[in-house]
Amino acid sequence: MEKLRIVFMGTPDFAVGILDSILKNNYEVVGVITAADKPAGRGQKIKYSAVKEYALANNLNLLQPTNLKDESFLTELKSLNANLQIVVAFRMLPKVVWEMPQFGTFNLHASLLPNYRGAAPINWAIINGETKTGVTTFFIDDKIDTGAMILSSETEIDPNENAGQLHDRLMNLGSNTVIDTLALLEKGKVNTTIQTENADIKTAYKLNKENCKIDWTKSSSDIHNLIRGLSPYPASWCFFTDKNQEWNVKIYESKVISEAHNYTTGTIISSKKELKIAVKDGFIQILSLQFPGKKKMTTTELLNGISFSEEAKAV
Repeated sequence: MEKLRIVFMGTPDFAVGILDSILKNNYEVVGVITAADKPAGRGQKIKYSAVKEYALANNLNLLQPTNLKDESFLTELKSLNANLQIVVAFRMLPKVVWEMPQFGTFNLHASLLPNYRGAAPINWAIINGETKTGVTTFFIDDKIDTGAMILSSETEIDPNENAGQLHDRLMNLGSNTVIDTLALLEKGKVNTTIQTENADIKTAYKLNKENCKIDWTKSSSDIHNLIRGLSPYPASWCFFTDKNQEWNVKIYESKVISEAHNYTTGTIISSKKELKIAVKDGFIQILSLQFPGKKKMTTTELLNGISFSEEAKAV
């Protein structure tokens, strides 16, 4: 088989780990495609994607199209003469792009497909209390994350692992799986498996303010899973109220305490060193959190500067 000439498409840190592995395994990357620069943060300074930073640091040929169907972009892409495209955490591609290379376009997705297709597979696997997850490589087709699967690799999820920790492990697992996929392609030994459709497939919905809010009427394990599944980003949140004050609070780390009590759901119980919230089957102990205008801190640090009355509630 002829030597692989790869165009890589991706945007966040997760994609950087995979691109780095491709280069370190001596594959030829003839072009990198990433998101256009955009202003971010309070100062609205122009922010480069993680993949752009990496591509510039490694002198890779970089394209940042705003329109993937634009004729000038398609001409430039064609001129790279790639025979394979790899997509990791990018965006949906038009058919004219994914059909272009001789050996097709494959995607690495951070779940065991067909479960958790969509924008936030790492988060939802933890939020839903899964005990295992993994990564899958598959050939792109005209829907989202539905193409014929090439390889998948599985890993256990630790009961207290958060999304950031799982992200880093899946990035390493994904790197190895992409390299294994490239080896199969080079040898012409790719055997694909068609994804089966059924009503029980779980979806990795886009995260938003509503599905990141804590519902304190849920079970302690559901709440704990939401907190760790959204930590460190974008973070679960709720309101703390006490007398005439209300705070929008992000919660990053928690612990389940299973014990019977007579407190109303949502009651905040605090001492000088400990803060816990009453739920129907015990308490959620808060270990780290962030108040408005403050940095992220441990509960002990927070309780050095604030105390709660018996009326305090989490809602």
